[in-house]
Amino acid sequence: MTKAISYIIVGLTLMTSFCSCGHKNKSGRTDTYSSGAMTFASDESFSPIIDEERSLFEALYPLAKITPIYTNESEAINMLLQGKVCMAVTARDFKPAELQNLKDRKQFPLSIKIAYDGLALIQNTSNTDSCISVKDIKKILTGEVTHWNQIYPNSDKGEITVAFDNRRSSTVHYVEDSILGGKPITSPNVFAVNKTADVVTYVEKHKGAIGIIGSNWLNDQRDTTNLTFRKEVRPMAVSKLDVANVRNSWKPYQYYFYNGNYPLVRTIYILLNDTHMGLPTGFKNFIISQDRGQIVILKSGLLPAYGNLTVRNIHVTD
Repeated sequence: MTKAISYIIVGLTLMTSFCSCGHKNKSGRTDTYSSGAMTFASDESFSPIIDEERSLFEALYPLAKITPIYTNESEAINMLLQGKVCMAVTARDFKPAELQNLKDRKQFPLSIKIAYDGLALIQNTSNTDSCISVKDIKKILTGEVTHWNQIYPNSDKGEITVAFDNRRSSTVHYVEDSILGGKPITSPNVFAVNKTADVVTYVEKHKGAIGIIGSNWLNDQRDTTNLTFRKEVRPMAVSKLDVANVRNSWKPYQYYFYNGNYPLVRTIYILLNDTHMGLPTGFKNFIISQDRGQIVILKSGLLPAYGNLTVRNIHVTD
């Protein structure tokens, strides 16, 4: 089957430049925009894209050493609020109380959008029932639906199990806030592993499983158009309508984030509290620069937050 697929190119526009301050402030920090050492926290689900950004930054600025701590979203934000790190990568903005807490301590917190990520539902490659509605996802997460034949009467895949990366991850927070309306997941068939790679492995081995992960884990690095996914698992097409079919359901391609067809899209933020305006600020500026950092995001399969977007139509054959 041949389909017309659109993909996105980001125009190259210089957004930021890097300079060195070279002074030592009251905190004893001597890092600059492009030199020194820093540690920051990030939700583990964003590790593929963050590792690419870090590797390129350190290659361009060899005097800089950047060390990520991959953890769950809640812990990443707590580390920032406690002053253990100056930067956190998350899928949510500061809450008003968190922002006020930092301001009351004479801090200067900032939140910066860096990309848009699709929440991808992956299944075993043997499962050919590849369309699902947001309404059915909600029923699965609340335990109202527990078997595949309750959605697809002819399915022989048996019980549905759902795997998440971590109980306190950005993925779980998004599902509870945006799909369940602020309510917790209640299905006994839903569980958390330790990290995203474990979700992919679980789905590979279990025919009735669904894994819920960030779409940046799906990108096939060999495909420069970002129109193919990892072969180990099959991403489901998701519909906003109550009854999903091939005509009203969409897979987590960049273009479908851009035009609003894909219903499960979240914003990725850098939360920053860098009063020294040193290396954390420099790395943040690099990530949002249209000529470098946003190109990395584009190639990862996510939708960049900044750039001149150009849409091109091509044909792909399934």
